[in-house]
Amino acid sequence: MDKIEILKIANSFVEESEQNIIPEGIALSEAVVGMRIFENPIFAFGSAIDPYFKKLTEPSVIGPHFLAPKQWLPKAKTVISFFLPFTDVVKKGNSREGVWPSEEWLHGRIEGQAFVVKLCQHICAVLTKAGYKSLSPSLDERFWAKVGNNSALKSIPCGEGAVYTSNWSERHIAYVCGLGTFGLSKGFITEKGIAGRLGSIVTELELSPDTRVSDNIYENCSMCGACVKNCPANAISLETGKNHLRCSEFVNKTKEMFQPRYGCGKCQVRVPCESSIPKR
Repeated sequence: MDKIEILKIANSFVEESEQNIIPEGIALSEAVVGMRIFENPIFAFGSAIDPYFKKLTEPSVIGPHFLAPKQWLPKAKTVISFFLPFTDVVKKGNSREGVWPSEEWLHGRIEGQAFVVKLCQHICAVLTKAGYKSLSPSLDERFWAKVGNNSALKSIPCGEGAVYTSNWSERHIAYVCGLGTFGLSKGFITEKGIAGRLGSIVTELELSPDTRVSDNIYENCSMCGACVKNCPANAISLETGKNHLRCSEFVNKTKEMFQPRYGCGKCQVRVPCESSIPKR
């Protein structure tokens, strides 16, 4: 099994799965019935022993609680990272709305993430059946993510002293594998832009690693400030970056309004990096 075959497997799943389409039974309105959530994904491949994974354990990056690929899977050879771009319907929907997320975006955030899980499970099952044990760390029982002050964790302080951290980060994994770089909004900018969802898999299948985009973790961001203007929570600044606490508080408001769905995504639409790497 090689990279091309994995990409074909993923593309077929995205194109053929009914879970990539919003059915009438759960649609927030007739306007989104039959809406396709994602376009075909893009992939990047990293070595399970890439020295950069050690860097992620530094307190200034993620912290010592980050688990490297071989801690998830002792015989791991490759880390697979992928990005699922939202369809134009999802992106345009959220561009038309004002302060609050659109119906299209709410489905993309919640049903879209459920689809990411299904794609990870599907690829892992195919690889395992082919003889290569595989898993998705974010779906593993050992995975955890925490929000809030916790002095026991040496991790990145965000906003007003809050801690947002986990022992596996899809964005950092995507960077290590060469899928793209971070943006000012702390989203992840790929060749297909920032509007979409990330996923990753650790596998015993050995594949050649791709080259990282740059040592500059913001290489793909033009620092234009469009996301700053779009943010309804005023949580992004050219000077100080993103205030995660302020962002989280706004998202919590959307939970109250749109239960069981939530989201925002205003920093990912009507920006130069929405669907591609912006020109500087």
